[in-house]
Amino acid sequence: MLANLAVFAVAFAVTVVLISVVGGVVIRDGAVVAPDERRVHTRATATLGGAAMFLGFLAAMLVAWQSGRFDAVFEASTEPLGVVIAAAIIFVVGVIDDFRDVSAPAKLAGMVLAGSVLSVAGVTILYFRIPFADLVVLSPDLSALLTVVWVVGMANAVNLIDGLDGLAAGLVAIAAGAFFLYGERLNDVGLLEPGNLGPLLALITAGVCLGFLPHNFHPARIFMGDGGALLLGLLMAASTISVGGSSSEPFSGQVYFFFAPLFIPLFILGVPILDTLFAIIRRATKRAGVAEADKEHLHHRLMRLGHGQRRSVLILWAWTLALSVFVLYPTYTGKGDALVPIGVVVLGFGLYVFFGSGVQRAVGLLPPEDEEPGAEGAVASPPAASPP
Repeated sequence: MLANLAVFAVAFAVTVVLISVVGGVVIRDGAVVAPDERRVHTRATATLGGAAMFLGFLAAMLVAWQSGRFDAVFEASTEPLGVVIAAAIIFVVGVIDDFRDVSAPAKLAGMVLAGSVLSVAGVTILYFRIPFADLVVLSPDLSALLTVVWVVGMANAVNLIDGLDGLAAGLVAIAAGAFFLYGERLNDVGLLEPGNLGPLLALITAGVCLGFLPHNFHPARIFMGDGGALLLGLLMAASTISVGGSSSEPFSGQVYFFFAPLFIPLFILGVPILDTLFAIIRRATKRAGVAEADKEHLHHRLMRLGHGQRRSVLILWAWTLALSVFVLYPTYTGKGDALVPIGVVVLGFGLYVFFGSGVQRAVGLLPPEDEEPGAEGAVASPPAASPP
């Protein structure tokens, strides 16, 4: 436990300290994100905070390697080196995209390369768990393919939720912390090999996220950029692959924690995605322009409900924490496995009810679309009487 705390402290401290250095350099060089109609920040903000996170990750890995407490992880294994190389590749791809708007195929190629490095180094999905179905043992070619797909999906999931100050870093910190506790539980009952890299990666990921948050919580002084978001996605992918994709032994919570870092962002993104789908259908039936700009993004919806950025992010953090605790409970107690799928569905539905404008209109929390102020066809209010 002391070795774990030391590694976590290094990841946290190095990230905290280097964020200030990185922020000063990028502001001096003009590497800032200007506000526009698609963003919620109101002033130019430094980017490239992912550089401090990447260096925090490298420092923590170095300390773990030199401490002698993780010899089973580092000795006679190419996995740690593979993770470091893959992390460097995907971080560089993200940084280039932050500055030059890399084309989608080129960006995808970089993610595929990073995933391929993981697979070659031994961080690969050998067993795939299908919810409510059997465990699938993968052939070598399918194993490599699914590993790459997993990395691409996880990296994009984290990148897509990086839209509010502190949201992505906080969600990944919670997910990584819960996954570390889950990995330690598997260690305690002897279901993980002593040299499994997954719990260590989860711990370091939580450390760099928490080290970044003091500078990124609203009002953010620096953004992680695509470099940081893609890096976090890769680290969570490698961690879940190492634990969930390498063990065939059944245990409570395995399916959830294997999919959680991908599904939690998709749960949150599912709200605006579903609402956008419904909006397209509504506009098509009214013969309105499908591509008309609107303010139906998640942050717009939260703010219409009266929540500022801070409260919006705290709500989503709390939802993710509740989901993680809900699934950790049977893992540690051995009770309540059958309730986990029901609870996940209920929490997901609750999130959509709370944030989905379509459902809010149905239950009366929002007026019908045609009656919203400024909507076409809305009845104008009479002008207020002039004072005598």
